[in-house]
Amino acid sequence: MDQKTTTEFEAAAFRRLVQHLRERNDVQNIDLMNLAGFCRNCLSKWYRAAAEEQGVAMSDPEAREIVYGMPYDEWRKKHQKEASAEQKQKFTESPAGQGHKY
Repeated sequence: MDQKTTTEFEAAAFRRLVQHLRERNDVQNIDLMNLAGFCRNCLSKWYRAAAEEQGVAMSDPEAREIVYGMPYDEWRKKHQKEASAEQKQKFTESPAGQGHKY
């Protein structure tokens, strides 16, 4: 497979992942971090970094809006729930939680 086709497939998979995360707004970021070691915010930071590698300036809020489908503060008000003590403990003990705060 040539590089252009590979890139197109990767882009399609990324778009599907973002769409899936937008549809599954019941899944909290802390759950994603505990299970997979990344969350929507991580994905938006990777997107911003990729843009910057190509010389495109992008802020964290701009990148988050691409991933969340709306401004981050709006998503938080609509969908984010307080993490339980159990979720926080699991996060603190996980490799993903090292250096992060919830």
